[in-house]
Amino acid sequence: MRLRALLDTDALGLRLLGGEDELDRTVRGVMTTDLKDPSRYLSGGELVLTGLAWRHGAADSEPFVRILAAAGVAALAAGEAELGDIPEDLVLACVRHRLPLFAVHESVAFATITEHVVRQVSGERAGDLAAVVDRHRRMMTSGPAGGGPDVVLDLLGTDLDLRAWVLSPTGRPIAGSKLAGAALPADVSARLAAEHLAAARTGRRGPHRVLVGTTTYSLFPIRSSGRSAAASRDVRETVLSDWLLAVEADAGDWPAERLDLLQGVTQLIAVERDRRDAARTVRRRLAQEVLELVQTGAAPAEIAARLRVAAPVLLPGLGAAPHWQVVVARVEWDGGQIEGGPVAQSLLEEILVDPLTSGPEHSDRIAVAHTGEEAIALVPLPAVSAEHDGSESGILADTLLEAVRDPLSAGLNDDGRLTLGVSAAVHSAEGLRGALEEARHARRVAAARPGRVCAAGHQELASHVLLLPFVPDDVRRAFTARLLDPLRDYDRRHRAELIPTLEAFLDCDGSWTRCATRLHLHVNTLRYRVGRIEQLTGRDLSRLEDKLDFFLALRMS
Repeated sequence: MRLRALLDTDALGLRLLGGEDELDRTVRGVMTTDLKDPSRYLSGGELVLTGLAWRHGAADSEPFVRILAAAGVAALAAGEAELGDIPEDLVLACVRHRLPLFAVHESVAFATITEHVVRQVSGERAGDLAAVVDRHRRMMTSGPAGGGPDVVLDLLGTDLDLRAWVLSPTGRPIAGSKLAGAALPADVSARLAAEHLAAARTGRRGPHRVLVGTTTYSLFPIRSSGRSAAASRDVRETVLSDWLLAVEADAGDWPAERLDLLQGVTQLIAVERDRRDAARTVRRRLAQEVLELVQTGAAPAEIAARLRVAAPVLLPGLGAAPHWQVVVARVEWDGGQIEGGPVAQSLLEEILVDPLTSGPEHSDRIAVAHTGEEAIALVPLPAVSAEHDGSESGILADTLLEAVRDPLSAGLNDDGRLTLGVSAAVHSAEGLRGALEEARHARRVAAARPGRVCAAGHQELASHVLLLPFVPDDVRRAFTARLLDPLRDYDRRHRAELIPTLEAFLDCDGSWTRCATRLHLHVNTLRYRVGRIEQLTGRDLSRLEDKLDFFLALRMS
């Protein structure tokens, strides 16, 4: 119960003398004392009742109040029966230590106040203890196996009157209790997800309390035991893909029993999450097989056969082979200790879902593989979407970026970066290799932009970049080797960083000042490096043709 509720109970005869701003404190017990130092009997959260027998002079008030404040008591209630009015020195001491002070009318016995507080607090604890026993039993029997997270959240709503939602790392609603009614507004969901990710990156333990407008939410992390069983694992390996439980309540007031109940709820939802992750194994394998066929130059007929196998798994009941889209993602952390491929794979499986569509089952349509530091998603488009020419159907880079940028930027903090590239839709195995290259090129375009989360689509690629996937491999290798191998050899022998210098120089459109600033070099040092590039390759970087050749060589390498 809160201090404010004591004032609202006329039978207690309490009068507030100070601490009006602290009336939302929670009372967890009551203690009557006239000891000068009762600290050994205090555990925090008590309403302390005193008849002031410990006070022999004004100097006694300050140390007494200091002891209570240090022990974390909720408030002090002083009886008027002994001295009449409450001494001014006691009032001032409570003000200094921000300790709420009540006067107890002489007609009210301390036993009356004690009985009232104990009855209220004990009733709450008894209710929560019963909830722990009964709800755990019911949730274990009818939870994940009998309806998923929604069943668990419905129990929270019907039995504990709590509105709750399960959200993805970008704020997409995955489940909600019937009591919660409509889904959270998109801006609120995104804000909660961002706050959760930011708190997780700083290592703060949940639940995290967030005030949105006038509503307080408590955020509980849902950590998958299957993916993060080892306590020593870096939080960056899972933070971008873990779900969270958002409860419309202030968990700071809750006793330990209720917090234990909510932790149990997150564990049950985590079991469901693990089950769905396991179901993704088949889709991941399909994506890996298709990707290997595409990258090794397999015959289109072989790739088409594999796509025919994948289509019914990803889109059950689909009569004809759909169009396909490719999305490439790369997650990079400063220092490079974290392997980015698996992180990007789990992340794509969470974010490649229509942000306006609730429920996790739609992610079953997406197959994601990872190779090296990048993840590659193979996204089938139903026949309805494929009726168009493919240029504007399916996933759009701008829409995807808008849905994920703000929350994921909080999770990436100051040491991570996510870049995404989205291809156009293709309708055949012959076009899949081009789509993969297109998505990779689009991701490189996104990587050249500022920001923690960036995305680019096929519409943003220049025509010469679109042609690159169709240049024969031997021609590509010969072209890039002729231009770049002398620079690479020189870099290996002298650590001169000519290749990074060339990339930055072209990216800055040949501006000496901008390029020197980006590389943190003196302009004369930059001129020396560019001169060395021209000497080694026989090219002139002041000529447009040579600049374009270098640009294409870097893109094809």
